[in-house]
Order: sequence, then structure tokens, then C-alpha cells
Amino acid sequence: MTADLSRYDDVLRLLEALPRHVPALQVVVVNGSAVTGGWDEHSDLDVEAWCSGDPTEAYDAVLALVRDELEVDQVWELPDATWPTGRQCFIHLQPDAADLSRPTRLLDVVIQTTPERLTMDTRRHGTPMVLHDPDGLLVLEDDDEAEMEAQRRQAVAQTAARRQTAAWLVERAIARDDLAEATSLHLRFAVEPLVKLLRIQHCPARFDYGLRYLRTDLPAGMAERVEALLPGPDLSVRARAAFTWQDEVLRELS
Repeated sequence: MTADLSRYDDVLRLLEALPRHVPALQVVVVNGSAVTGGWDEHSDLDVEAWCSGDPTEAYDAVLALVRDELEVDQVWELPDATWPTGRQCFIHLQPDAADLSRPTRLLDVVIQTTPERLTMDTRRHGTPMVLHDPDGLLVLEDDDEAEMEAQRRQAVAQTAARRQTAAWLVERAIARDDLAEATSLHLRFAVEPLVKLLRIQHCPARFDYGLRYLRTDLPAGMAERVEALLPGPDLSVRARAAFTWQDEVLRELS
């Protein structure tokens, strides 16, 4: 089903006109949940663009134009070092984004230097909505499978090797009544590695997506099983269940 982006119609018109105002822009696309699934009335609009020359100049020009043309409430600009080849910001088109009594209007914008070869893996990112690419620079192509497989193998090996140490760290924090530490360690060593194993097993192309999109990426009912292991009053029971599930998946993967 095609996502209904109508509440962003004014934004889409501006995005389509961007290259006329910022000629350095070579490719402009919409991606994220608008094209991968899961889009709803509280989704932000993910915008990615690539440019020739200095990405900071293009980024500054785009942000200035958005401020001039749209009603911007506030902007969160990520640190310069977040993207070695570009800049990213979140542009709020209404106050108090956490007020979900009305549809969300929020832009996630990334602008980078166009690489020598620009590719996008549709298994990971969906098929983008291309707003500007007159030279056909964007190639829809799977990422290097050998490299991803090596990363997946390393993740499985590390989870297996760390298994006993991880359980000790969680149980020790619980035994000491260090609730904050136990909660953090439980998520880091019990839940998150389990989810990575499940992703490797069921959606290997998105093995590194963490706790996001569990309902769309994992088999039916599995997200609810994971959520039942999130921190709660019986944390020790949940931790043991998470590690037991890790053991099961590790056996299946081996």
C-alpha cells in the first residue's frame, strides 16, 4: 500500500524545487518508512540528498531555504562529525513534537557529498521516492553481501563467546540491587544481542537495525516475545529467559 504523504505536500513541492535554488544538489530522494512500510500519522519524512562540492555549503543553503519557505519551530542539528561526508538535522514544522494529539510534521534531512558510485540497497532501505536525479546517478543495488556476511558471523561469534560473561554482569548487578546498572546491562547484553541474532536468522539484510521495526522485520508474534523480556520487576527472570532464547538461536545458527 502506498503511504499517504499528503500532510507533507508543501514539503514535497519544496524538495522538488530545491535543485533550482541549490544547483550543487545532484540527487534528492525520500526514503525511510514512507517507502519501507510502517508509515503512520506520526512518521517523520526522511529526506536524503547528495551534492557536488562542499556538502556543508549545500546543507546550509537547503536549511536556509526551508526556514524561509516553511514554518519552522526548531531544528536539531547533529554534530559535524556525525557524517564524515555530510550533515544531518531534524526540522520541526510544529511545536512540541511529543504532542501526538495531531499528526506529526517533522523532517529528517541528510545531505552528503555524492560518492564516486552512489548505490542504495532496497532490501535495507526500500525503493526510494526519487525527486531529483537527472543524470541517473543513483543505482539500486544490494550492498556487498560478503562484507555483511562477515559482520553477521562476527556478531554471532561474539555473542556466543560473551554469553557467560554477559549473564554474570547482569545477574551481579541484580544481586547488588543496582537497578539502573542492571537495567542497562540487561538491554545491552541480554535483549539487544538476542534481537541481532533473530535479525540474522529472519531478516539478514537488516541485521544491524537494532530494536526498530521488529513487527515488520520479524515473524508474527516475535516482537511481543521480545517486549516481554524488556526490563520489569522480575528482571532476573526476564534476563534468564533472554539468555536461554539466545542459546536456542545460537544453536540454530550454528
